[in-house]
Amino acid sequence: MERAVIRVDGYVQGVGFRWWTADLARELQLVGYAENLPDGQVEVNAQGSTEALGTLISALIEQPTRRGRPGRVTDHTIDWVAPDPSLRRFSAR
Repeated sequence: MERAVIRVDGYVQGVGFRWWTADLARELQLVGYAENLPDGQVEVNAQGSTEALGTLISALIEQPTRRGRPGRVTDHTIDWVAPDPSLRRFSAR
């Protein structure tokens, strides 16, 4: 099990980006959350299998989107952090 904190920048707030991310993450059996940050970015904190995380990350940053992702991502960062056993499901905050 791995955990990644992905921050995406661009036109990602107020367009359904967090809800779309949460739906895909649940489909991939990931746990964690997606939330808006005060600086206009969205932070996606996701935990699960390496393969599922790779699929999520690819979908979050692919240009152009082939999965109907709302908004437009212009930049991103990924930090790999220690798994968090308290995460139980994926939510949009």
